[in-house]
Amino acid sequence: MPLLKEQKKSMDSQIILFNKPFGVLCQFSGEGKNLSTFIKQKGFYPAGRLDKDSEGLLLLTDDGRLQHQISHPKFNKEKTYLVQVEGLANSALISKLQQGILLKDGLSKPAKVKITQQPDWLWERNPPIRQRKNIPTSWIEMKITEGKNRQVRRMTAALGLPTLRLIRTQIGIWKLGKIASGQYKNG
Repeated sequence: MPLLKEQKKSMDSQIILFNKPFGVLCQFSGEGKNLSTFIKQKGFYPAGRLDKDSEGLLLLTDDGRLQHQISHPKFNKEKTYLVQVEGLANSALISKLQQGILLKDGLSKPAKVKITQQPDWLWERNPPIRQRKNIPTSWIEMKITEGKNRQVRRMTAALGLPTLRLIRTQIGIWKLGKIASGQYKNG
């Protein structure tokens, strides 16, 4: 049975897994550091976004349909983040994140959250995060399926734990793995 045109196109789709550094915009034009600084392949577009202050996995594809399936919240692609917060995360705060947090644009869906440690594979951030001498920091892993603007940052801030560093490590089946900051690989 011959393949339909749409099936063949999706089989021919290409994906780039990019480890977006801090301070880089998720677009190919404009002022300052952006994707064109790092990715020279033509015809690829971000599937979703990471704000300028966030780091980690960004997917790019040459297929608009696949881009939509990866980035649109209705497809419930789970995204995993490592989050360094100011203050000490505890089980009561984690429980609140797991139930959903009331934000200005409504109640967030419940998140999968656990307290973790700073991973040993983590690269240095440039510039480094601000550290307060008398306020400890802690790390959590958070998995969400929504894509509200700056959602993870707003959820932790609502609990009095401002996000200091946010690193996306996975989107659906795609993982950051050992891709160095500022580097990419074809997936």
